[in-house]
Parts: sequence; structure tokens; C-alpha cells
Amino acid sequence: MTVPTARADGPQSGHRRGPQSGPRALIRPLTAFYLDLHRHPELSGEERRTAGRFADWLEGAGFTTTRGIGGHGVAAVLRRGTGPTVMLRAELDALPVRETTGLPYASEGATAHACGHDLHLAAAAGAASVLAGPDAPDWEGTLVVVGQPAEETLEGARAMLADRLYERVGRPDTVLAQHAAPLPAGMIAHAYGPMTAGSVTFRVVVHGRGGHAGAPHLTVDPVVTAAHVVTRLQTVVAREAAPSEQVAVTVGAFRAGDRANVVPDRAELGITVRAAGEAALARAAGAVERIVRAECAAADCPREPEIVRESASPVTHPDPGTTAAVRAAHTARFGAERVTMWPPTLATEDFGLFGDAGLATHGARGVRLGYWMLGVVGPAAWAAAPGEGAAAKLAALPANHAPDFAPDARTALPAGVDALTEAALACLAPRA
Repeated sequence: MTVPTARADGPQSGHRRGPQSGPRALIRPLTAFYLDLHRHPELSGEERRTAGRFADWLEGAGFTTTRGIGGHGVAAVLRRGTGPTVMLRAELDALPVRETTGLPYASEGATAHACGHDLHLAAAAGAASVLAGPDAPDWEGTLVVVGQPAEETLEGARAMLADRLYERVGRPDTVLAQHAAPLPAGMIAHAYGPMTAGSVTFRVVVHGRGGHAGAPHLTVDPVVTAAHVVTRLQTVVAREAAPSEQVAVTVGAFRAGDRANVVPDRAELGITVRAAGEAALARAAGAVERIVRAECAAADCPREPEIVRESASPVTHPDPGTTAAVRAAHTARFGAERVTMWPPTLATEDFGLFGDAGLATHGARGVRLGYWMLGVVGPAAWAAAPGEGAAAKLAALPANHAPDFAPDARTALPAGVDALTEAALACLAPRA
């Protein structure tokens, strides 16, 4: 396979494959690994078992592995002479969701891999084994495989970088990642613009003056004030964002009071702002703070509101040259009919911090990012989904974070291994 080089200092080409390269010999152990991860999900910051299983696999494949980076983060390194340093990133954590798939290997309890991180880990483990194996394609450089904690809370990438990830493994030239999506299994989707949105999550406390429901004139009702905040926030997108901008403001939590006959003294809001551009995100986040303060002032609240930015993530901007080279590699491997374009989405990620968006943390300017979506819907489920076209089927199928989201491991896992392997080879140097 020959992958065209997108730019002089970018991804390489000309790798030779051994006769047994690929995930076929790995499918049984990889599937068992995936099923084990799926059965035993762990929440953000609690991924001790998952990290241990991932690190054990990578050590068994011949990588030098470091554990406990930025929490339970794992980084494994394999060096083969001179050449670029390429990092593959997968996520360790699951979600506080009760699984309803009915699968025989479904997780129990109130935690589930409802976003596909278990599939990401298994695919990364498989790609690592393929690239390190005795029949691996010829390549030179340094391959780094990372298991990142706490992606769902948007804390893990920053924590690993602050814990000197790049000092420990070396500054990567390219960082690659893929994400499960409700597309037909084996399909790959790339984008040349923003891939995922930036976000800011707020926790807001509105302070009032509590009292008896029969004497509301003696109170300052924080419920009414918070309700005005919720209503006014709808104008941020409708009247403060340009029609061409992708912006969303969501109030996902509203908590106040315990009894119907008592006016409480506080109300709490959980607010998320998302945008496909940094400037739009900054304007929308500033508008949220301005509206909260103004509504509290209008209600004559006895105290200023508490406004805490609990988390933030940057817009994910894949490098155009890397995207072109990886897309060409995927087209060569899967066929042009299985490689498509991905529109900008308001889903959020902290992957962008591994590039220039995280410069203040890691200080490594010019790290190129490659990121794509991996289809995970099996052929039977896709055929059974109602609707005539792809858009109608996508709207009907379970999406990421839904309790019935379930990748078809038989078809999606081999494709995920191949997709990561081909992308890594497109960015590593061919052996002279």
C-alpha cells in the first residue's frame, strides 16, 4: 500500500506489509478483551481496573508502559529506529447510564460503556499488537498508545498533559483518535473543518430569601429568578449568535426546594454552552454569565450568584494534511464507498488539548491531530432501522450516550483495528 504524502513534513508512505498483518489472528482474544471491558465499566476518575487491563495488554504486546499518569492514565511506547512519533489515543471511562441493550454481556448497575470507549480501547489494543507483531508492516519511528481517563468529564487529557505526558513519552508529531458513531459498521467519516465543538459547563447558584409560601412578598424567590434565567438563555442562540454559527445552550439541571409550601433560599442550574468556533463559544459563555447576573439583580437577590466554570473543552481541529493522508489510507483499505465526510457536530471532546489548544499545558507547538468517526452499527440493525435514507435511519438508531447504544463488535472491532493501523502507518516512516 502506498499512501500519498500530504506535505513534506507530514505523514509518510511506502510501507510494506507482512503476509499475516492485520487483526484476523487477534479477533478472538480482542473480542474477549472488548467483552470484558464492556461488562466492567468504570466512571471517570475510577478507571483502575480498565487501565490495568489495557496496560497489561500493551505490555504483553512488547510496549514499555507507564501507569498512573494524570490519574489512571496509561502510556505505552514502542521505538523502532528514527522517524516520527505517532500517538494513538483511546479513552478509559464509562458513563453513569443504566444499560438497556439486553445483550448477554451487558453491564450491570448504573454504569455503562454507552459511548463506545470500550471499543476504542480494544481497537487501539489490536492496532498496537498488529504494529508491534512479528509480521508487522515495515515502519520506523516511535509509536505511543495512550489510555486516557476522564474524557466524559473533560478532565483527563489536561490531567495527563499536566502530569508531563509529553516529557515521559516524547513530543508526538501526530496524535490520532477515532470515535464510535451510529454509521454502518466499517464506514469511516472524516472532516476538514471542526470535527467536534468546544464547550463550557457552568454550575450556577441563585441565592434568594426563603420563607412561607403564604407570604411570598416577604421572600425573594430563587425559583422564579432561575426560571427567568432559563427562559432568557434561549435568546443567546436566537438573538446573539449569527445564523451561520453552530451554537447550543442547554440547561440540563434545575434543582430547588423540597416542599411545595416553602419558598427555598437557593436554586441551582447546570448549563452547558457548545459552539463549533472559539469566538462564538466565548461570546455565548460570556452571555450566560451576563444574563445570570442581570436576572439576579432584577430580582433583588440578597447575594451575587455563584457562577463556576466546571469544565471546558476546545474545538477539535484535525490537521488538513494529516486528514488527507489518513483519508487516502482509509480509502485504499476500505474502498471509496466506505469513506465519507462528517459534518461539524456539537458533540464535545477534550482531544483537542493534545494539539495547539493545550499549548499552555504541554508547551509542544505544532502537534498535528487526526480524528475520524468509525461506524459501529451492524448490517442487520441498519437494515431494520426505519426510514428510506441514511438520515432517517440515523435519526432512528440509538445514539452515543443512549442506554441502548451497542456497537456491533463482530463488524466494528476489526474495522476499528484496521482504521487505526492504517492511519498510524500513514504517519510513521517506511523502513528504508
